[in-house]
Amino acid sequence: MSFEEKTSETVSSLKCQNCGAILHYAPGTNSLKCEYCGTTNVIEEAPMPEGIRAFDYEEFLASQQQHIEPTQEAVVVKCTNCGASTTMLPNVTSDSCPFCASPLVIDHVQTTAILQPHYVLPFDVKDRQALEFFRKWMSKLWFAPSDLVKKVKDGSSQQLKGIYIPHWSYDTDTATAYRGQRGEYYYTTETYTEEVNGRTETRTRQVRHTAWYNASGEVDNVFRDVLVSASPSLPRKMAEILEPWYLDQLKRFDERYLSGFRAEIYQTTAEQALVIAKKRMDSAIRNSILDDIGGDEQIIDNYAVDYQNLGLKYILLPVWISAYRYNNKLYHFVVNASTGEVTGDRPYSWMKIAGLIIGIIVAVVVLYGLFANQ
Repeated sequence: MSFEEKTSETVSSLKCQNCGAILHYAPGTNSLKCEYCGTTNVIEEAPMPEGIRAFDYEEFLASQQQHIEPTQEAVVVKCTNCGASTTMLPNVTSDSCPFCASPLVIDHVQTTAILQPHYVLPFDVKDRQALEFFRKWMSKLWFAPSDLVKKVKDGSSQQLKGIYIPHWSYDTDTATAYRGQRGEYYYTTETYTEEVNGRTETRTRQVRHTAWYNASGEVDNVFRDVLVSASPSLPRKMAEILEPWYLDQLKRFDERYLSGFRAEIYQTTAEQALVIAKKRMDSAIRNSILDDIGGDEQIIDNYAVDYQNLGLKYILLPVWISAYRYNNKLYHFVVNASTGEVTGDRPYSWMKIAGLIIGIIVAVVVLYGLFANQ
């Protein structure tokens, strides 16, 4: 079965009872909609009496090793160019990779058992809205090639592909023992001589010094929803720029929210992502240590972090993505389909940059000539 065909009940809910077409999730709603006759089916939300919660990290790993975690069969195609693995939409005979724009070899699709996500954040931003955010972002780019801007402005929503990006979300309470040094300023009066109008005068000044003292202690930090993209296909910096997400709107995973969209299969494991998450937490931990040391200057000699109550969530987050090549170089543009945030790579027009530089040089020469004449 694919994401859209997990159970007979799901299959029935995805089939339009009026015309027989496959219903697709309508962004910003809780309904499936037929693109042909307009029929809609409401997605009945599964109750979450415990709310959105994290799952114990160690128990999750153990259940994975014992193959207890829920899995499902999905039709997956792997891009031979960038390696991204994504689910296939039904009845698709040709497509391109959303990450590198390379043609996908549909003959190489395979049915694979994959880990079922805990939660999904449904699309809220529609494709037309995403394209408008996209165009506004492009219009503000300095030194973009003229034909690039025209290409986007003259394009259609087909340039953007809707895809769910897998993420690991970590919760933890940390206790950090540290050793360091606290520097405190003190001032002394110094006498010095200075030549003033040919005469030697004696003067005084305040000189700052730093007294250093050993410092040690423990600081506590609370971290919630530290996100790590499980997709190396989307550059990590780009994924972090898309934050924050409306994670309070997460839904218990329901494959019907994926109908009409693609989903990438995670390639970064929970263990690998935890290493990245700890690096993201590190700056906050170090700032807490510096605050605890106090004084005017601080030095951290060493510290050890104890990660307590470590929990995770495996979630799918929605983006509209466009990938294309310009002068044989790959560029990504991504729209957060929850908030509308846009980020991306962009080419530069060296002709425009050169024109600006020449213009500045001409302006300097003209101003110099005016002042010289005066």
